[in-house]
Amino acid sequence: MLISSKTNTRVKQLRAAFDGNARLGGGLVAIEGLHLLEEALRSGIVPETVFLVDGREVPELPRGVEVVRLTEAVFRSAVETPSPQGVAALIAPPSFGMEDALVGTPLLVIAAGLQDPGNLGTLVRSAEAFGATGVLTTPGTVSAWNQKALRASVGSVFRVPVVGVSTDDLRGLKVRGVRLFAAVGSADGRTESAVDADFAGACALMIGNEGAGLGAEWMELADARVTVPCPGPVESLNAAVAGSVLLYEASRQRAAVHSSHRYKTARTAPAEVAR
Repeated sequence: MLISSKTNTRVKQLRAAFDGNARLGGGLVAIEGLHLLEEALRSGIVPETVFLVDGREVPELPRGVEVVRLTEAVFRSAVETPSPQGVAALIAPPSFGMEDALVGTPLLVIAAGLQDPGNLGTLVRSAEAFGATGVLTTPGTVSAWNQKALRASVGSVFRVPVVGVSTDDLRGLKVRGVRLFAAVGSADGRTESAVDADFAGACALMIGNEGAGLGAEWMELADARVTVPCPGPVESLNAAVAGSVLLYEASRQRAAVHSSHRYKTARTAPAEVAR
């Protein structure tokens, strides 16, 4: 069946999902492009429906997935990008809780009031790249399922626990031994350089709003302030860049601790007796 009407019920649902209208979108999230569809499938997410421009080859899908074909004009009317690839899908977004993010020795990113979806998506991508266990978002932070955020994450949002939190939730982290680092743009007497801070233990990196930085309530919760030293003549780094650099430093420190532990274990292990 080929749908050629822009007012078709299925087309309206797809358009609503792209617009972020959860009610009209049936609680589903829209994704566009073959790569994001493949990332969703790789993450174990089975699409509810796949929409294809008429004539486009059906990608490899699990059995039972509904495939709906649209004329090119109708497809373009429903999606967001100006040059669509001709494939979109409706998925049920994964549901994560705080416990999903508190595994092992937690390494968390706290997005405190980030409003640029590209920044949030990039942080989610960096979180996965550098082994963070989750991304926590405070009220006022853009949704990780915003279309720009989703594309910027390049599929990492399907796998990294992204969890909405309150001030009380962050206080609960401190009770559980998670140290909160507030990322600031410039150093003062109370600020550590990222290379001197200890990210090897359970910790969370708090990244503030692009323009205003971290609000007073978040700064009061912080156990320490940390900055990325910049020898160049810039006032501060972009929020996503700063967060990514801090995540890299945390990953580097943790890898060094792990390597040192393996070396000490090998040195102290009893030698095998030859028989």
